[in-house]
Amino acid sequence: MSTKETQTLTILHTNDIHSHFGSMSSIAAMVAQEREQNDNLLVLDIGDHMDRMAVETEGTLGAANVDVINLTGYDAITIGNNEGLTFTPEQLEQSYSGLLCPVVCGNVVEEVSGLPPVWMKPSLIVDKGPFRIGLLGATAPFTAFYDLLGWKLLDPVETLRRQVEALRPEVDVVIILSHLGLSTDRKLAEQIEGIDVILGGHTHHVLEEPLVIGDAVLGAAGKFGQWLGKVVLERESGANQLALVSSGCIPLKNQMLDENVALAIAAHRAEAERTLGQTAVIIDRNLPIKYEKESPFASLLAQAVRHFTGAQLSLVNAGQLLGELPQGDISKGMLHSLCPSPINACTIKLKGSEIREALEQSLLPEYTEKPIIGFGFRGKILGTLCMDGMEVEFDPQGPPYKKIRAIYTEGKPMGDEQEYVVGTLDMFTFNVGYPSLAQGTEIAYRLPEFIRDLLEIELKRPGALDDSLRSHWHERI
Repeated sequence: MSTKETQTLTILHTNDIHSHFGSMSSIAAMVAQEREQNDNLLVLDIGDHMDRMAVETEGTLGAANVDVINLTGYDAITIGNNEGLTFTPEQLEQSYSGLLCPVVCGNVVEEVSGLPPVWMKPSLIVDKGPFRIGLLGATAPFTAFYDLLGWKLLDPVETLRRQVEALRPEVDVVIILSHLGLSTDRKLAEQIEGIDVILGGHTHHVLEEPLVIGDAVLGAAGKFGQWLGKVVLERESGANQLALVSSGCIPLKNQMLDENVALAIAAHRAEAERTLGQTAVIIDRNLPIKYEKESPFASLLAQAVRHFTGAQLSLVNAGQLLGELPQGDISKGMLHSLCPSPINACTIKLKGSEIREALEQSLLPEYTEKPIIGFGFRGKILGTLCMDGMEVEFDPQGPPYKKIRAIYTEGKPMGDEQEYVVGTLDMFTFNVGYPSLAQGTEIAYRLPEFIRDLLEIELKRPGALDDSLRSHWHERI
């Protein structure tokens, strides 16, 4: 009869919660319950815990998320693009200054020093009972954006390959916190020896059943805190090799609540509302919004983008704005609620024919009513294109793609082959919404200001409200 003792390591993981604070108290309660039942428990988050669409995150610049992470008892986290790209380095350093657990990510370094920021560890070793655990992290390499914030992004696969080789002899288990997406996680498992567990995020995939590729088990818990991922490994004492017992996801048990987390969230919400309640500007009229045709509020956004970027022309989609801008005191919180997307302006060189194609599509319901998910967009539907710096004559009764009679810029007809510098939104460069807007060249992203920040700047410009009432679309039958 064997007298060897079985040793069990339980790993709980979350990813892509995106500041869904309504899930966090239940997650904390589920983690606490698991902690009571398991001696060797490791709790990890795989990035995009923060999302500035949420009032609690926007108004505290992530301090609310950090408080929840601390109270839940995470052992380590990594960053997603929502942390790395929607906060400046200074804001992130301030937010994470109160974090009680390490941030682990190996493919982000400062451009100037070539080193990770002070709040980030490229790797980490954690001891849980008899287990010595090596943790590595990596985040999606949106290089063009990170460059503008002063970061340098390293190739995640090659970085992890080197790190795993160095770490493997020192630990019992190697775990990757991968905010890279499922296809890259598969690549990691296939190409890098020595990985035991890959916990994924970014692509919001749910792995309810074990997914084993080579020697690695892959886990992922969807999005918005709807699931809690769980991986269980075991070995006999004295043995080196760990065996997979189970891997999958537990649905959120929203009847379970952690009182301390719930109270902390409520306190942060109140603080955030006070912060965002300060008046940004006072206006003397309402600015309506329409999604199927030109409207003053969307025109104001187009003006804001053109003036901020200094472009010849600008094009924005009305769906970025979730309601009309009312007369009177306009607070930062109101601008946040009406324009919550963490989207940045950019300039791009487009041919007249590419601009014309997008404008023709913006006269069609299959585009204006199209639901959009992801790419930083936090609205519901795409909405029509609104503009500044050009005028369009069109026949609303004309056939699709032949409604536009003429386009003018600076009083001259737009040439199909002529190139124009257009101020627009980063979302379009990802080939989402109006495809021809992704076909241009010389893209220059403008960070860190969000388009709601540009609205505030434009609202303070003398004459801006009057300009927003001018029509740029002219019916010619």
